[in-house]
Amino acid sequence: MLNKYARAFFTRVLTPFASFLIRRGVSPDTVTLLGTAGVVAGALVFYPMGEFFWGTVVITLFVFSDLVDGNMARQLGRSSRWGAFLDSTLDRVADGAIFGGFALWYAGGGDDIALCAVSIFCLASGQVVSYTKARGESIGLPVAVNGLVERAERLVIALTLAGLAGLHKFGVPGIQYLLPIALWVVAVGSLITLIQRVVTVRRESAEAEQAAEAVQAADEPSADEPSATGPAAGESREQGSEAAK
Repeated sequence: MLNKYARAFFTRVLTPFASFLIRRGVSPDTVTLLGTAGVVAGALVFYPMGEFFWGTVVITLFVFSDLVDGNMARQLGRSSRWGAFLDSTLDRVADGAIFGGFALWYAGGGDDIALCAVSIFCLASGQVVSYTKARGESIGLPVAVNGLVERAERLVIALTLAGLAGLHKFGVPGIQYLLPIALWVVAVGSLITLIQRVVTVRRESAEAEQAAEAVQAADEPSADEPSATGPAAGESREQGSEAAK
């Protein structure tokens, strides 16, 4: 849902910055790689130490590269399969680093095995949710459902509440509980989205198979239609033979 409304807004906002990078000779692939490196560093350096506020600040500075690189590619007329592949692949790396950072915190200083497990579930389910849509589309199905929680929602919920939870170190009481809430919301939302997409792919697959069977049945000759080798064809050959005599 956020992809539908927020992406267009931020694309307009970031267009001048994308144009500036183009004038400086920076390539879209470079922006993609640097953006991912920044997100991974912010997540795996700050989050395992419990520095959720500063980690979120660093990640937010780099996460918009996902919009900037695409904007640059469109301005340059260089939209390509390679660029789409690289961008999608590194998105999975960045997402894994964010929830991996949470898992490392709860496995260490956070000392909460349950939330460590929830973080790992968020990491894995996010990857599978993205894969179900990509795989469904690769076999020719439209996968005409986005689901309750897409990548944008997962990141906004996790990063916003993680950043706010980090204010606990600045003396804001009780706010540290926002991060566990965020993780549970993302976990449940991702599970619902996964179910929605699997059900949709199953339905579309069945519909596609039924349509293919209907086309095949329509192409097969009816039993009531005369065969080209039947009596009529034989009579025509006999008449032709008589005319030739």
